[in-house]
Amino acid sequence: MPLNEGPRRSGERRLSVNPFYGPANPLGDMAEAPPTHRLPDQPMAPVTAHQLVRDELMLDGNARLNLATFVTTWMEPEAGVLMAECRDKNMIDKDEYPRTAELERRCVAMLADLWHAPDPAAAVGCSTTGSSEACMLAGMALKRRWARRNADRYPGARPNLVMGVNVQVCWEKFCNFWEVEARLVPMEGERFHLDPQAAAELCDENTIGVVGILGSTFDGSYEPVAELCAALDAVQERTGLDIPVHVDGASGAMVAPFLDEDLVWDFRLPRVASINTSGHKYGLVYPGVGWALWRDAEALPEELVFRVNYLGGDMPTFALNFSRPGAQVVAQYYTFLRLGRDGYRAVQQAARDVATGMAGRIEALGDFRLLTRGDQLPVFAFTTAPDVTAYDVFDVSRRLRESGWLVPAYTFPANREDLSVLRVVCRNGFSADLAELLTQDLERLLPELRRQQRPFSRDKDAATSFHH
Repeated sequence: MPLNEGPRRSGERRLSVNPFYGPANPLGDMAEAPPTHRLPDQPMAPVTAHQLVRDELMLDGNARLNLATFVTTWMEPEAGVLMAECRDKNMIDKDEYPRTAELERRCVAMLADLWHAPDPAAAVGCSTTGSSEACMLAGMALKRRWARRNADRYPGARPNLVMGVNVQVCWEKFCNFWEVEARLVPMEGERFHLDPQAAAELCDENTIGVVGILGSTFDGSYEPVAELCAALDAVQERTGLDIPVHVDGASGAMVAPFLDEDLVWDFRLPRVASINTSGHKYGLVYPGVGWALWRDAEALPEELVFRVNYLGGDMPTFALNFSRPGAQVVAQYYTFLRLGRDGYRAVQQAARDVATGMAGRIEALGDFRLLTRGDQLPVFAFTTAPDVTAYDVFDVSRRLRESGWLVPAYTFPANREDLSVLRVVCRNGFSADLAELLTQDLERLLPELRRQQRPFSRDKDAATSFHH
């Protein structure tokens, strides 16, 4: 949740009301222009309030043309109807809304089966507001398990968590909020994510776990989870340290099971203790819903689960949030029911085909070098070719925005701060036709960009890597 500040000036702008926005007597609503940063004194007609808000929202970018976000921007109308019917149901009131709670339970069971839990019936899981909350819960479980095993040394000893520098910002928040040392494996050369051996070398008796990312937000690549587990197996053989792995599958956990079935990354690996995913990314549901699963009850310490006598029922919960709508959970169950394995496979394959095809066409333009090709996550990153000096990726991003395309440009972290890239996320709803239009717009811009004397970008620190 971003922190917002109030108006910086004492003088406050007021909203302008068009006479046609009013009811039968349009002059009545023009008598008082509502303020923007304090409550108006009087109510206004609903049609007027609606139109004022809608006018401001027109200045937002078009979500369907936003190639920065991983978040779902299109669902079927039937899903929208279900969500509207459930938006007033409080997900936490499981005693009041038992069928919504049952659908949540079914989704957890489906994901446990999809991710090859040893006994799907014994797997433990819950819905969350997104992967950020799910990662926080997984991190809490890792820390509590470590603290329980090291009760003679904790809290004197400081726990640490090992992960690649490319992790989503929620892991940095977890380490900050829960006082865990973040041990980051830097990027090196053309390796843009975690190296298993380097991660293993950072582990010690205070390591609560290692995070593997199945689908890096920086470039769309999978981290080698199986190799990571093998490196930690070697650590255990050498030192006796049994270090669990959490797989942050915010995106890839809803792609790999359908398109990369032979890739071993999930609960088939005994060292994988927990997995999270975002239902609102490649789970194909509007925001916000995520999922956190543990391979069994032992992986989730019982003392973290609250049993609340709430509204007449005994309710076990594990969450940072409390009240939230049940609409997204219902929409997730609808989508699982609607698509099934074959449907998900078709949707994700279509997205990957768009990504790989578009990456190939951009490479063929000659001005760009691909870092990834969209053949893992349907995401690819590219930078300008070595001989391109007239413009940079920030110029490309800015010029594409003139046509409505939101394509992020950003600089990589340590040790590749020298590398600035563009990234394209291909989601359901970003069709091959839209990809062709974007490629045509990019090709149309190139002659003007090539005629520049130098790149125009100055404040590269203002760029963002769009970790969502």
